[in-house]
Amino acid sequence: MERIAHIGTPGPVGPRWRDRIDHVARHSPARLALIVFAFIILIITSLLLMPFAKAGPGGASFLEALFTATSAVCVTGLTIVDSATYWTGFGHVVIAVGIQIGGLGVMTLASVLGLAVSRHIGLTQRLLAASETKSKLGDVGGLLKAVIITSLSVELLVALALFPSIMMREETFLGALGHSVFMALSTFNNAGFVIADAGLNGFVGNWAISLPIILGTIAGAIGFPVILNISRNPRSPKRWSLHTKLTLVTYFSIWVIAVVMIGALEWNGAFGDLTSNERVLASLFQGTTPRSSGLSTVDIGAMSEGTWFVMDILMFIGAGSAGTGGGIKVTTFAVLILAIIAEARGDRDTEAFGKRIPSDVHRLAISATFLGAFLVGIATLAILNLSNQPLSRVLFEVISAFATVGLSTGITAELPSTAQLILVILMYLGRVGTMTFAAALALRSRRRVIRLPEDRPIIG
Repeated sequence: MERIAHIGTPGPVGPRWRDRIDHVARHSPARLALIVFAFIILIITSLLLMPFAKAGPGGASFLEALFTATSAVCVTGLTIVDSATYWTGFGHVVIAVGIQIGGLGVMTLASVLGLAVSRHIGLTQRLLAASETKSKLGDVGGLLKAVIITSLSVELLVALALFPSIMMREETFLGALGHSVFMALSTFNNAGFVIADAGLNGFVGNWAISLPIILGTIAGAIGFPVILNISRNPRSPKRWSLHTKLTLVTYFSIWVIAVVMIGALEWNGAFGDLTSNERVLASLFQGTTPRSSGLSTVDIGAMSEGTWFVMDILMFIGAGSAGTGGGIKVTTFAVLILAIIAEARGDRDTEAFGKRIPSDVHRLAISATFLGAFLVGIATLAILNLSNQPLSRVLFEVISAFATVGLSTGITAELPSTAQLILVILMYLGRVGTMTFAAALALRSRRRVIRLPEDRPIIG
């Protein structure tokens, strides 16, 4: 009779799994984000393994599908196959979906999933999401809406701006429309994927193509909290948050330096065969994309090692927090510079724009930078021992993978499969974020009642 009474009611398995997911969503959202992100990569991988996802007979190998799926979901752009010719239209749609999901961000994805499971965002989730997105606790719900609205709006604008120029090169209206939408997704999400047969090399002097890509890249790179803060106070810069001011000043200062340095280093080098107009545009384009976009209108492999080194620095610093870019983030770099300046001046506090930056922010900046450098160093050493490629090229590929940039000197496809798997892991860790990964391992900081006596070691 007891069994009959349960007929037509939900079984114990469903609620049990839902309770488990709800528990993880409430108490370990960072860990949930890691799991969900990995799960999405596996789904995209399985779709790319379908025979009709690959052009030509047969299907893609598991490594080809996994590498492409990870690069798409982690909005990187590194590939071991030619995206334009290797995948079919279905494959391109799958890659575009992976890019869109990846661009929404790890903590945003975790918050949305937690909302769907538990019907509300728990306090722990709000705290972690607020920390990740650098927003106030009550702003998380609004931030999620802003992420979606901003993404779709900017992508639509970029697609409309690119469509006329792409239509002139495409045979059909639908083909041009699909190509424009794909490039808009790749641009705003800083994904670095291109499905044009010749890439973007044919557009090196085309302002109608390059300018929307530059502006779309910047919009995605500065971060959703900055966009949200500016949109709420468009005419009152004084009311902008410290995070917004630090991001904008640091990002555009580095951007100007990057444009000038790359232009100067390659004016008679990789840009030597271009006209003056094309050189200026190429300098603007290549000064923008190393921050995380990964798109290129010139051959990166033809550039000098000095330019590669400059790009290494730009890629490692990366874009803004809670944006579609990677790297250690510009605010992390800004805090480190401000701390150095304060120490050099003998100031007790680190200050910026009339605000004092807490010491725990310094520790987070140092931790993020060191952890990123450690991952890059270990991966570089491993790939050097697995391949016969020079250090300059290997380091470039490794930083490009960690910072989810996607620029390449052309050796990614030539690396051994083990080295390519290392890049897969690096893309995943770089996109998830060093701080989010650390939070997944240890969500709560220890609070000690008893503090040990202070002593000062010698530094320097």
